[in-house]
Amino acid sequence: MPKKKVDVLLITLTSPILVGIYEDKKLMDTIESEEKSSDVLPLIFRDILKKYDIQTLLYANGPGSFMAIKVAYVFLKSLSVLKKIPMLARDAFYFNENQPIKAIGKLCFVKIVSEIETQKFETVPTTVFTLPDELDYNEFSTNTTPLYKIGAVG
Repeated sequence: MPKKKVDVLLITLTSPILVGIYEDKKLMDTIESEEKSSDVLPLIFRDILKKYDIQTLLYANGPGSFMAIKVAYVFLKSLSVLKKIPMLARDAFYFNENQPIKAIGKLCFVKIVSEIETQKFETVPTTVFTLPDELDYNEFSTNTTPLYKIGAVG
């Protein structure tokens, strides 16, 4: 029996890690993990690859935790190249209704129009990311380079 053709969307910027499995662009399954992305991504994708035929890899490419962005990018880019699976990316603000994203200390990333910068907050807001119910490929880019977006901190 042939495997279902799916797209996989990954958000690793905060805990929990979110993995969305999409069939015909609609969210059909969600995997959440509180573990470190470097530890759990190989296990999650081992199971996904056994069960599904991945058509497209998508991910939130930042801003957020540098290490989480690096791990997700290197992992997905490697999988993309090895398995010849197209890869797309979108900035993290798309997945949290354009709310501030914790950077360092009391600094948060904010998106003003199309520019990402840092602002100081007295109380750092909690960032909650959600997987979209439906994928719109037009909202994603083929430029999958990570968005680190932080300069020198003085």
